[in-house]
Amino acid sequence: MHIAPYDNQNKPIVDADHELVPLNYFNIVKLKKGEHFDYSVPGYETCIAPATGTVDVNVEGASFPTLGNRGVDVWDGEPEGVYVPVGAMARITCVSDATEIFIAGAKYDKVLEPFDVREADIDLVQYGSDDTKTHRKIKHILGANQHDKVGRLLVSELYTVGAGGWSGFPSHKHDTDRLPDETRHDETYNFRFKPNYGSGLQMLQREDGKPGDAYHIVDGSTMLIDKGYHPCAVLPGYEMYYFTILGGLSQRSLKQYFQPTHAEQLHTIPGIMDMVAKFK
Repeated sequence: MHIAPYDNQNKPIVDADHELVPLNYFNIVKLKKGEHFDYSVPGYETCIAPATGTVDVNVEGASFPTLGNRGVDVWDGEPEGVYVPVGAMARITCVSDATEIFIAGAKYDKVLEPFDVREADIDLVQYGSDDTKTHRKIKHILGANQHDKVGRLLVSELYTVGAGGWSGFPSHKHDTDRLPDETRHDETYNFRFKPNYGSGLQMLQREDGKPGDAYHIVDGSTMLIDKGYHPCAVLPGYEMYYFTILGGLSQRSLKQYFQPTHAEQLHTIPGIMDMVAKFK
């Protein structure tokens, strides 16, 4: 499902128990200096990740000041985040001139401890190549480094490096719990482009060998991935970013099932197995 950009007025874009991706939660909050936003999501653990600007975060009395170091866009600095336990009350206060904040969530049933993830804690993975049109950089906010501190939520930022190329290829899916081959993880994306009038394509193929769907994605597009193979691409001459939320049904570690038609491409893309290993 594609959700076109709109002014959500700080209300969830993907609310709890969404009919398509019930394991995910997603909100975009925009504040000006001195403004604050309070929220609590029963049944979901969440992550506060400023896209731009700087905020102070308070989670049930635990203080995490000056979170976020970016200026005008997601290319201007490194990500940071705060983990908010299931159902906890969080307050976000803008301390820069303005801020745009992503709030990512996953369904979970245990209450853990809040913590912050600073620039030095980010887990960086870079793989692919310009020759294969798959050059990609992944910055895990809640990734392998935080594996023992989080329930079932994975939060990352993905960048398509260079001018044009493919991401999420070889095509893969993760819609069915059938270990050791695959896990069910609902997934939500929010896209940005540089320059912001750039655009791209999100493919969604439900079954191998059969026609699927394609969506024109623009700056601010949100994609909900419930099932099927789902590579995406950016037009030549533009850079693409997408904020990624993964929520597991029964475990946090993601096990991707690569589309048999294209599985041989795993051997042509440098570093891809290192990328696979980091989604845990």
